[in-house]
Amino acid sequence: MTKGTVHMAVYDTLADWEVGHAIAHLRNGAAHRESGGFDVVTVGLTRDPVETMGGVRVMPDITLGDLHPTDSRMLILAGAASWDAEPALLAPFARMARAFLAAEVPVAAICGATAGLAREGLLDDCVHTSAADGYLAATGYAGAEHYRDADAVTDGNLITAGPTAPVAFAREIFGKLDTYEPRVLDAWYRLFATGDPSAFAVLAAAGHSAQDGDRAH
Repeated sequence: MTKGTVHMAVYDTLADWEVGHAIAHLRNGAAHRESGGFDVVTVGLTRDPVETMGGVRVMPDITLGDLHPTDSRMLILAGAASWDAEPALLAPFARMARAFLAAEVPVAAICGATAGLAREGLLDDCVHTSAADGYLAATGYAGAEHYRDADAVTDGNLITAGPTAPVAFAREIFGKLDTYEPRVLDAWYRLFATGDPSAFAVLAAAGHSAQDGDRAH
């Protein structure tokens, strides 16, 4: 059983590592608070394949023109060299992020995608983070006073993170989507961020509990 659809934007030079933890663990449903995972649907400017920074070719499931906030639980925007090299090219994704936030549907942006949101004016009035405060300042945005030196930040329906914090980025996404029980989310983060072996037992127990619940129904 699916818990809804999460949309992930895809474009050339997408930073593979920044979204891997989030989309894999959303989709697999393991140890989730409720049974089943999320559908992960990729969104491109067109249906033409894109190539990630790691050389992985991705065929978008849908185009940006087919995406509607009401059909989604969240929009995830990964970093990419293109956010800085060709900001106008990816600006339509930032405009879609504006539409999502206006519809009160969460948006999660990491690394270069935060600069795209800054150029769109979406970080002017909310607490946020990125690679560095100077990186965002170079966009000319008006939200510098709200910048926080943190791995990842959630303010309302907007999640932001820096390029070295993919695990914290995933943690904030899971928290916003209420994916795990709080103690399980803490264990997930401790396992993948620090390799804490005690965290695995918590996740394993949560997974078994979920399976038992499925069988009971």
